[in-house]
Amino acid sequence: MTLLRTKEIRAMRPEDLRAKFKELSDELMHERGIAAMGGAPASPGKLRALRKNIARIHTIQRELELAEKKKAPSTTEPKAEKKPKAKKEKKEVKKKQEEKK
Repeated sequence: MTLLRTKEIRAMRPEDLRAKFKELSDELMHERGIAAMGGAPASPGKLRALRKNIARIHTIQRELELAEKKKAPSTTEPKAEKKPKAKKEKKEVKKKQEEKK
């Protein structure tokens, strides 16, 4: 099991990234199952390499997701500023007091 280089991962298409992520996750689960049953792993560094590859793919997927969000224009309009109710209530109270006079 060799480590995937960041450059190699970035060169992959999103579909390939998802497939590779799924493949590595399944392989990691298999290796963890073997270790949990008391079996000795064929390669002691394999678990670590799998975890690192999965983390790299996940990080790059997240970066791509954030880049897409940044490119997309904001469709929401800015909210109108609301004045606090307390000020309105004070004004109404003052108006009522002036009317009574």
